[in-house]
Amino acid sequence: MVEQPSDVHIEGPDESAVIRRSGPGPTRVDTETRLADALADVVGVESVPADAHFFDGLGANSLIMAQFCARVRKREDLPSPSMKDIYRYPTIRSLVAALAESAPAPADSPAALQASTRMRPPDPVTRTSRLSHVLCGTLQLLFFLGYSLVAGFVTAGGYEWVAAGSGLVDIYLRSLLFGGVGFLALCAFPVVAKWVLVGRWKSCEFPVWSMTYLRFWVVKVLLHANPMVLFVGNPLYVLYLRALGARIGRGVTILSRSVPVCTDLLTIGSGTVVRKDSFFLGYRAHAGRIQTGRITLGRDVYIGEKTVLDIDTSMGDGAQLGHTSSLHRGQAVPDGERWHGSPAQPTQVDYLRVAPAWCGTMRRAWFALASLLQLFFLYTPLAVGGMYMVFSEVPAIRKRLEPTAALTLSELVSDALVLSLVLFLGFITLGLAALCTLPRLLSLAVRPDRVYPLYGFPYAVHRATAQMTNIKFFAWLFGDSSYIVHYLRGIGYDLSHVEQTGSNFGTEVQHDSPVLVSVGRGTMVADGLSVINADYSATSFRLSRASIGPRNFLGNNIAYPTGGRTGDNCLLATKVMVPLDGEVREGVGLLGSPCFEIPRSVERDSRFDDLRTGEVLRRRLAAKNRHNVRTMALMLFVRWLHTLTLTFLALASVQMYGVLGHIVIAAYMALTLALSTAYYILVERCATSFRRLRPMLCSIYDPAFWSHERLWKVPDHYLNIFNGTPYKTLVWRLLGVRIGSRVFDDGCYLTERTLTAIGDESTLNAGSKVQCHSQEDGTFKSDVTTLGTGCTLGVAAHVHYGVTMGDGAELAPDSFLMKGEEIPPHARWGGNPAVEMPEAEARPGGTGGRTPPSVASTAAAATVN
Repeated sequence: MVEQPSDVHIEGPDESAVIRRSGPGPTRVDTETRLADALADVVGVESVPADAHFFDGLGANSLIMAQFCARVRKREDLPSPSMKDIYRYPTIRSLVAALAESAPAPADSPAALQASTRMRPPDPVTRTSRLSHVLCGTLQLLFFLGYSLVAGFVTAGGYEWVAAGSGLVDIYLRSLLFGGVGFLALCAFPVVAKWVLVGRWKSCEFPVWSMTYLRFWVVKVLLHANPMVLFVGNPLYVLYLRALGARIGRGVTILSRSVPVCTDLLTIGSGTVVRKDSFFLGYRAHAGRIQTGRITLGRDVYIGEKTVLDIDTSMGDGAQLGHTSSLHRGQAVPDGERWHGSPAQPTQVDYLRVAPAWCGTMRRAWFALASLLQLFFLYTPLAVGGMYMVFSEVPAIRKRLEPTAALTLSELVSDALVLSLVLFLGFITLGLAALCTLPRLLSLAVRPDRVYPLYGFPYAVHRATAQMTNIKFFAWLFGDSSYIVHYLRGIGYDLSHVEQTGSNFGTEVQHDSPVLVSVGRGTMVADGLSVINADYSATSFRLSRASIGPRNFLGNNIAYPTGGRTGDNCLLATKVMVPLDGEVREGVGLLGSPCFEIPRSVERDSRFDDLRTGEVLRRRLAAKNRHNVRTMALMLFVRWLHTLTLTFLALASVQMYGVLGHIVIAAYMALTLALSTAYYILVERCATSFRRLRPMLCSIYDPAFWSHERLWKVPDHYLNIFNGTPYKTLVWRLLGVRIGSRVFDDGCYLTERTLTAIGDESTLNAGSKVQCHSQEDGTFKSDVTTLGTGCTLGVAAHVHYGVTMGDGAELAPDSFLMKGEEIPPHARWGGNPAVEMPEAEARPGGTGGRTPPSVASTAAAATVN
């Protein structure tokens, strides 16, 4: 950083006057000249005037300016601007003036000395031996095989017992008993395993791939595979977390499916609401180690959607954390305060936007009891008995499954073919029919803008509608094509007069109520949109219409709430926090959390505008539609072929049942995982012709983009099964990722595998994402992203394309690292958008945040009486 003058004199009436200084070092004019020369070199022009606008005057874009920042950052004689500085001060002159005002004090000043005491070098990466890595992976595999063997024996024994029944009533009762006991066992086993293997979680840290980590992983996997996850949003889920050791008060509502693992370190006061897509895991992976820490929430706390609560964070009574926000380690929100942003900061916005209603203990108890009765007396017998009826009561199949029958290969194939077609086509046909009718009918029971108490019939209808209409299969099938518009209209979206682009919506769109979503004409949505049109309190909920204006572009991973203050012709950048206060923004771009304005578009981004109108658009769109139809048909065939294979294996396993006994059922579970993984890896590599992708800058109407777009249709849900194991790295490598050894991946997602490079012993946290492309207003851009050796991506961190992270670099939780950024080795960055964060993390009891006075009392008050 440039040493700032101690005595500056300005000659002349305005900023263009000559600046003189009495102290040593470069003048402001010198700094302007050097920055202008650096920018001219990046943009490729002869010179850059000091008052030229970066975007409107020079036609630069965010990628160019990120490259400019990275180049300047390497020079010790120049200040280091961030992308946030670039957008706020879009000329060389204003940028230099702002950086001069915010420059740090001289190195020998008391302020600098005090700041230096808060500095610390990045944590060194914990190195693990190859032996520990191999041993851990082997034991994880043995655990999976053992679990499969036990499940196979139990399943086979239960099927035999149900099959011994006589008559429908007897079969129903046996199915009810076996299914009920099985459900209780699946729920109880993780609780027992947690208390036996771990006992009480404590704040500590330990290396990944160690024996301590193995016990941690076993408990985590069992919790994630637990059927109690189906009861999120139900009082039963809260009771289950209490059984795992969490201290949770009365009247707590948890809507997030992200299961906390270190439950003994979780304290939630009474009346608290945690919205969906929130992370409060109680642990994080950092520099090759697992770190556990407390998360303490007081009474009547509100946690918004798409939020991250890092370890050692706390919120006082009545505090609020807004949508798309995060608390970094050591941050504490005092009583009654409202915070938002990443990392969070105080705000005046009230996120609790619905009045309370009466919702007592008896109402919650009856709702929980009704849910259990529904599960035990309806769903469980249907699942268990229905499977028995399919394989034992349908004459055409029963004849084939006689143990003494000698079936030929052709007979097995024909039976598998018929059964797989019936199941696959039946699911698509009946599913679409139900989605296009039931949501509209059920919406009659829940009126918009009316406050309802939780845990009643309207609440049950609302939750059922949300779960049913957010099935990922159909959005995956129709997304990134013209047909997603018809699907969304079918389930209830109001899309006005659609200007078809062939990519109006991506493959990931979710909502609270589909019939209360309005999207204006000409609006395009990338991926990961979550429309928040339900407001919750601890006792009530309300559905309201959420309206997105016309001619908008929405980037990736955006939560759009009811009452969002955006209007026409807005660009909402990736992971932006949509504002709920202030004037309605129109004709601007919004970036960051909390958001700030950026240019809506620049000349460089409009180079393909000639393809978006007139006859050219009509021809290109028709060609894209034909290509998308072929892609959809191909992907349906791929899915059905996978279903056919598994069906054939199931029928073959039943035929072998009399020879090898229960081991066949257990082997089928393990074989299914292995074959499914190998199958989809082969499909993806075939889709790329076994070649690596190349960086592109083209229109979405370019056939090269259509081939790239096809990759997003390849199913990849199987990847989550390998989280936290050495096999995840192996799968990434088979998919084309250039990935080093002993990389710890706890749930990262890579959009373009062959454009991603990850160094040895890097640490990737749950919910993190490396996205090597962007699609903005019909323009597609992609580039290589490289993570050096020993890098760490925090929980829910998002890395864009063209990014380079140096060895040992760290990216904080919930951060957004913009395209083209370059993080120096061993640097610590964070925020949305990410900037350098040189200060030490706030630690409990340290200088990083104020501890609410009620935190200690909250922990006691939250204990269940």
